[in-house]
Amino acid sequence: MNNYIKISNEVKNALEKNIPVVALESTIISHGMPYPKNLETALNCEKIIRDNGCVPATIAIIKGQLCVGLEHDEIEYLAKEGVKVTKVSRRDIPVIVARGLDGATTVAATMYIASLAGIKIFATGGIGGVHRGAEISMDISADLDELSNTNVAVVCAGVKAILDLEKTLEYLETKGVIVLGYGVDNLPDFYTRESKYKVPYKTIGANDCAKILNVKWNIGLKGGALICNPIPKEYSLDENVMNDAIDKALKSMNDLGITGKDQTPYLLKTIVELTNGASLDANIKLVYNNCKVASDIAKELYKL
Repeated sequence: MNNYIKISNEVKNALEKNIPVVALESTIISHGMPYPKNLETALNCEKIIRDNGCVPATIAIIKGQLCVGLEHDEIEYLAKEGVKVTKVSRRDIPVIVARGLDGATTVAATMYIASLAGIKIFATGGIGGVHRGAEISMDISADLDELSNTNVAVVCAGVKAILDLEKTLEYLETKGVIVLGYGVDNLPDFYTRESKYKVPYKTIGANDCAKILNVKWNIGLKGGALICNPIPKEYSLDENVMNDAIDKALKSMNDLGITGKDQTPYLLKTIVELTNGASLDANIKLVYNNCKVASDIAKELYKL
């Protein structure tokens, strides 16, 4: 494994000294937003985690190496290269590594690589899930199966709003993935604070989440957990406006015949255009909030 994985000195030191570490994905840098906003956001995410007493571990594949903890120039490189960097899920890892290429890791790939380094907590924006119309297309994100297999907890603002939330919750239940609402009864809807769908369990803070995770893994229940932390009230967008933008973006995507891994980047970009940038601002604010909460949970988990 040492031939394939490179852990930064900062992250290695934290793991050795039992300092809590929070993983971050890199698809949000290369495919989630334009330069230089993506660079600014990535660096701010790391700063928030450090300011809250943890060590950030941004994860990506650089020249065929699984990198856990990126240097500033590596983050800047991913930000400038943007969509030219391959979007990497679990299935893509061996190909990108074997060919010595660069890859921006999705939730699934980030979870897997984080687990190799022993990192248990991961902060992101929103996860992939069951796509609308999946009963015909069978388009279901690999993020969901990864959550059922890999012992990493994902702190997010729910499932991406462009997806089928109800079917995603059903799929997670089938896979035995625990879904926790961070202080909320209903599943957050990414850009807005809540949907009409109940979460199985509401938690009352970071310590509660950490206790649940600790018990889950101590008794040998394989897999991660989804900790759904709503966007702060002051940044939450109007539900009707967002639903209208999402519907228009979905129609445009279907008209253009866009499928597979290109769907989410196209939809997010189109929604940003339709909302005059409001959705991008909300996306950034919810990611920052998730970094703070993930840090709090990581600290509580390390105490246990």
